[in-house]
Amino acid sequence: MMSRRALNIRFIVIAVVLIGLAAREIALEQRPSFLRPGMKLCAYVANFGDGTVSVVDLVRLAVRATVPVGPAPAGLRTHPTRAEIWGVSTDDGYVWVLDAATDRVVARIPVGASPYALDFSPDGRTAYATASGADTVVAIDCASRQIVAHAPTGKRPLLARVTPDQKEVVVMNRDDATLQVFDSSTLALRATIPVASAPEEFLILQTPDTLTAFVAASGSAQISVVDLRSNSLLTNLPLPGQPAGMFLKPDGGELYITVPEAHELAIVNTWTHELVDVRLIGSTPSRAVFDESTLVLYVSDSAANGVVPVDVQYRTTSNPVPVGQSPGALALDPAVPHNLLLVADENSNDLAIIRVRTGSLITMVHVGNSPRDIAVLLY
Repeated sequence: MMSRRALNIRFIVIAVVLIGLAAREIALEQRPSFLRPGMKLCAYVANFGDGTVSVVDLVRLAVRATVPVGPAPAGLRTHPTRAEIWGVSTDDGYVWVLDAATDRVVARIPVGASPYALDFSPDGRTAYATASGADTVVAIDCASRQIVAHAPTGKRPLLARVTPDQKEVVVMNRDDATLQVFDSSTLALRATIPVASAPEEFLILQTPDTLTAFVAASGSAQISVVDLRSNSLLTNLPLPGQPAGMFLKPDGGELYITVPEAHELAIVNTWTHELVDVRLIGSTPSRAVFDESTLVLYVSDSAANGVVPVDVQYRTTSNPVPVGQSPGALALDPAVPHNLLLVADENSNDLAIIRVRTGSLITMVHVGNSPRDIAVLLY
């Protein structure tokens, strides 16, 4: 018969093995499967209230660094080919570049008063930014970080977007309600197209036969549809209220618009340019992000302090995932299928991290004051 001491030793050995296996499973569950040894996965959160960017390690689920970038940071973008995060300082009028390897700002490029956003050419060679206080658009060489072209625009340009074929840059001017089309190399003006009043956002959809801009206009609660081949306004679609955000289905067939005052998601057929459906979705739906692998649109509801998953194939909603106070900006990790959904909580100053597979909140990481933008970088 085995002695009691031998039984105790065997029990201890088995317990140690089980604890080790459990720890390994927990580590594997937390570490994304696509993240090979030596690679890093970080979220960069722009804190509008204190002029910093919080660098959040998405494996350790903790803030790795807090980087001063300048007052009123906005427009965070991951560079297409470099391990860099770009953004703007709206109050100080420059584009800044954050090097991911060192967590330091390595360039500040003056572009004019009140920039709000920027965009890259698909090849990553050129960045474009508008200065809404100076009525200009500039082109920046990403290698030298020098301005290589600039041009006057309409009144209060908020956004510049590069067409998918890289031939043109489209600028949206809020105060004179126009889109302007510029040559991407020289910034020579090609066309000016009127749209509905007070445009706030626009997207570009390219198909083999069409190149179309959809413009969300808060002043008239409409979506303007613009043909960028003929540079003409096709139609203005009425909405049930002022639009907040626009999101294209991955195949480009439908456009989804959040309408906070109506508590709805409006759906536009991008081929027929018709409003085909509206769906009640929470209290004040605003910003969103698309999971292209599951066709789920995650919508932040700032009043209800949650994120609403919307199955766009069946146009149904799931129970909201509770997060912090006043959730706004959202982002997904770069894996397909995605592992993590990130949500910036503006009033509680947190980054909520949600496991996509289970739809459950993993943790909330405290960041800076009034986080409003997120970029995610794998390097």
